[in-house]
Formats: sequence, C-alpha cells, structure tokens
Amino acid sequence: MNDHQFFFFSFLGLAQNSGLFGHHMDFPWQANADFKARLSRLFGCHLTSVTCKLLALVTIALFFRAVLLHSFSAYGVMEWNNLDLILSRSLLLNSDVGIRRDKFLKVPQIVWGLNNQKIAFARACLTARMLNRTLLMPSLSASLFYKEIYRLQPISFDKVFQFERFNSLCNGFVRLGRYSDLKNQTPVYDLQKGSGRKWTVERDLEQLKQSSRGPVDKYEVIRIVGKNPFLWHDHWPVKDYARVFECLVLVDEIAKEADRVVSKIRQIGRKLRRKTETVQNNFDAEGSSLPPAPYVAVHMRVEIDWMIHCKNLEQRSGISQICSSKQEIMERVGNIVGLEFPTVVYLAVADSLLNDSSVLGGWKKGLHPFEKKKLGVDGIYKKHPYLIQSAIDYEVCSRADVFVGNSFSTFSSLIVLERTQKMIRMGITSSCDIDVRWPSYAYNIPGESNSPQIWMTNMSDSSLKAISYGSNAISC
Repeated sequence: MNDHQFFFFSFLGLAQNSGLFGHHMDFPWQANADFKARLSRLFGCHLTSVTCKLLALVTIALFFRAVLLHSFSAYGVMEWNNLDLILSRSLLLNSDVGIRRDKFLKVPQIVWGLNNQKIAFARACLTARMLNRTLLMPSLSASLFYKEIYRLQPISFDKVFQFERFNSLCNGFVRLGRYSDLKNQTPVYDLQKGSGRKWTVERDLEQLKQSSRGPVDKYEVIRIVGKNPFLWHDHWPVKDYARVFECLVLVDEIAKEADRVVSKIRQIGRKLRRKTETVQNNFDAEGSSLPPAPYVAVHMRVEIDWMIHCKNLEQRSGISQICSSKQEIMERVGNIVGLEFPTVVYLAVADSLLNDSSVLGGWKKGLHPFEKKKLGVDGIYKKHPYLIQSAIDYEVCSRADVFVGNSFSTFSSLIVLERTQKMIRMGITSSCDIDVRWPSYAYNIPGESNSPQIWMTNMSDSSLKAISYGSNAISC
C-alpha cells in the first residue's frame, strides 16, 4: 500500500470511527488488528482519547485534501468548499466543545433573594465551565431566610426555569445535568472553599486550577462544600454572566402569570388614554384604535429594613447616593423627560407596603401609580412562594417601557443588565443623553433637572461586583 492509499484508508477509518459516515458501514480493514496501533504510534497518543481522535481526523483530512487536490486538480471534479464544510460540521457534531458530560460539579443549595440566587447560579455555572464539568442541577430556595438556613424551603431549578431550554441556549458554553446522569464510578470528592481574610481571589483561582487537573479531576463528581456560591470569589467578566442569564427562561406557568399582570397594566393604561382622548376631542374613543399603552415600572425600595440597611451602607462606604425617600423617588420619576401622559406607574414594592397608601399619593399629575393590590392581581402573587412572586415582578419590570430602580439593588441591577442587552442587540451601545427604547434610570442618583440618572450596564466590566453589591458608577 503506497502513502496515498495509507492516508486515504486511514481517513476513512477515522471518519467511520467519529461517525462522519454513520455507524452502519463496515470496512474490510477493520479486521486488521494493528490498524489503530499504527495510527496511535503516528500521532503519539491513544485513539481512545477524544482529543487524539479529533487531532487525527483533522490532520488526515487536511493531508487527504492536499493529496487529492494534487491528483485531481486537472479534472475539476471535486467541490473542495463543500468537503471543507462537511468536515467542519462533522467535527462540531462529534465533539462537546469544552464541556464534558461524564464529569460533574455539585454545589450547595442556592439561597437568599431571587437575583442573588441567579448570580449564585451563574457563578456555579462558570465555575463548572472552568473545571470543564457539567453542573448538577442545583436546588434554589423558595423562601427567604437570611440566617435560619434550616428553614429554607428548597425548590428544584426546573420548577422555576426551563431545563432543556437552558441547555439549548447555552449549548457549548455551560451545561446543566441531572443526578440521573451519574454513573457513580468514583467516590465524591469534597472541595472546601477557602474563607477568611487570608483566602484571596488569587488563592481561590489557584484552587480551581488545581482541581481542573491531576488527581482531583479523576473524580466523577466534585462537591463544593461550605459557602453559598453568591459568596464565592468572582473570576469572570460581566459578559460571561450575561451569557448565562440569557439562557434562564421561566417555565410557562410563571411566564403566563407575568403575562396576566402586564396585560392588566396595559389594559388600565388604554382605558386612561381612551378617557383622555374622549375629553380632549369631545368624542367617544371607545372604538378608536389606540397604540399599546406604555407603562413605567419603579422598583421602590422604601421598606424600613431597607432604609436601615442603606443608611448603614452609606456610612460604611462614604457614599451618600444610596437611600431615597418616597418623596424623592416620586419627584424624580415625574421629572423624566419624554414621558407621555397619562401613564401607569407600576410600583414593585414589598408586601409590607401594600396597605401603605402613602406610596400611592403625591405623584405628578398624569402619572397613575398602581401596586399589585390596587391593580387587583395580588391573588396571582399570593398563591406562589416568595421566589415565584419575585420572578413575576422581575418580568413585569423588565418588560416595562421605562424602568426606574436603585443602583444598589441586585433586583434593579439585573433588570438593567437585561435591558442593556436588549439595546445592544438593537445596535445601541450607549443610552446616555439620547432617546432610546428600553431606557432605565437610577432614582437614587439625581440627574439633570433632578430627574433620575440614566442607567446602562457597563458590559466591559471585569467582574460582577458593581451589580452584586451595587455602585453609583452606572455608565452615564
């Protein structure tokens, strides 16, 4: 067999082994016992290795192309671009790009508020990605207890977000697995996350690097014990977190609940506008076609516990632009340039404020404030645990035509991140001083004419710190 024949048959053999021609073809040299041994010696590795198989396939394919190109160039009978396309697709289809499905990472139950849990989940995903492992689907927390961990009510990830949809959208970046995927081939390896002042970002990163190779990497499951993932050191840029967040799609049941709330808000908005049209034009506008009524969503943090927290935070940080009173919020929202009146203002407030009529009074003429009780949708919320209620409110706020929040709130920060992503997809890289769709504002930072400051997430940040813990540096 000459050199051309050897590489030709070698290519066909590896192509069959990789699935390029399917698994139903039999070749006459398959009975040759030294076939794989010859290729193993040629590439210096074992053909049982996925990496070696891919290396062999690529190398032989390129050599095969060069040989045949030389042999058949005079005849012009082969479409080389098509061959390149076939080979490229085959390599992609037969490889899990950087994500192993036989190695897993397990993390502690994810706790605290919805958006703290989303950050913790994303951090766990990115940790698994760094270790080249599939993240075992974690438990979220349906209830909200900061200190009494034993009282946390666990809820499965796939009861809140779509599991298969997540893997589809994040394919090739991060991956979720189920416990049924485990083969229990090795004992679980417990990895203790460091703590204390001596445990630096650098030491944490080095621990992860060591766990991605050597003896630890041989374990089927690495179980991280200790801290909630939200408290882990951050090693990833904002854009990596945003990539994970984009894959989180609510299950249909929760999404439909949010649809009902948004529909109710827009319905009231249409009625208000229809009434205004009737008065101004002195005719019955009931049958007139009005465009969908826009609404403003305000994440209004004025609860007693929040005010205590933000005052302490202001003292510790030396930043005065964290707390805002009800009066300041109302005044600044009313000063937003370009608002069309009448407009419904949806107030995302804690249940403790639902009986506080003061949050509904004092708004600028033309702004009509509603919270879930006045809106008549509190029954939708009450039948769900805390986590689901927060998820519904998040959707209602994120879909608003204008959003106003607090830049030191994780809830507000993740909504602005999502809205920034929407603008970027529309080709907008800056919302500062221009009229754009999906504008966001921070009411705790005064802008021009005592309006809230325009807010856009800095997607080039090297970490999520500004979002996780808040900042008054909000790009504009």
